Amino acid sequence: MLNGKLALVTGVSRRAGIGHAIARGLAGVGADLFLHHHAAADRSWSPDPDGPAALAAELSAAHLGLDLTAPGAPEQLLAAAPAHVDILVCNHAHNGDDGPLGSLDAATLDTHWAVNTRSTLLLVQAFAAQHDGRAGGRVVLMTSGQGLGPMPNEIAYATSKAALSGITPTLADHLADRGITVNAVNPGPVDTGWPSQEQRAGLLPRFPAGRWGRPEDPAKLITWLVGPDAEWVTGQVINSEGGFRRH
Repeated sequence: MLNGKLALVTGVSRRAGIGHAIARGLAGVGADLFLHHHAAADRSWSPDPDGPAALAAELSAAHLGLDLTAPGAPEQLLAAAPAHVDILVCNHAHNGDDGPLGSLDAATLDTHWAVNTRSTLLLVQAFAAQHDGRAGGRVVLMTSGQGLGPMPNEIAYATSKAALSGITPTLADHLADRGITVNAVNPGPVDTGWPSQEQRAGLLPRFPAGRWGRPEDPAKLITWLVGPDAEWVTGQVINSEGGFRRH
């Protein structure tokens, strides 16, 4: 389905993460892969014991470790791609050092904006600059469920992700004439190793299916969105939450 297409997926550093599931899904339908990773992007995670290079090798993927908040880094990443990039999935994120209203400071806000919003927009710009107009250009942004209910203890994270949801229709309009679709996906609560046993048990009754989201759940949606069957879908924010009940 995606034979001959090169997909750049950011934030692929952990086997248990959504980025790795996305990469596996795309490889499974024939895409060539260029994977980005940056171990310090989110200090709340422990590095994968095998390391991102080993994960890339398993998928026969080119890869590059890079801090996307550094000056010129988005352009550097696209320039390092082994071929024309047809698909961009912006999966990288920072969601540490957050808190409720009353505990915020400028540094916390700036860090979330720099990683989650600024670097993503600059990546989309760099992707569009190298895109040569061939059919099948795809961009997928990753947002969160901030539009579906309050996230009172994650204000910095939620506002940085809300910006991506809000700008998706504008980016889609801007790139439509270039043959590029732009959509955003909210993966909902996915067990990538972050919840404690208490959190897993406490939230489980809110899932109608009786289980937490798995990395493969949003990955399947993204694999479809970047394929030919989704060429008529653009400017959308799609929630992949399995009916998760927020209240």
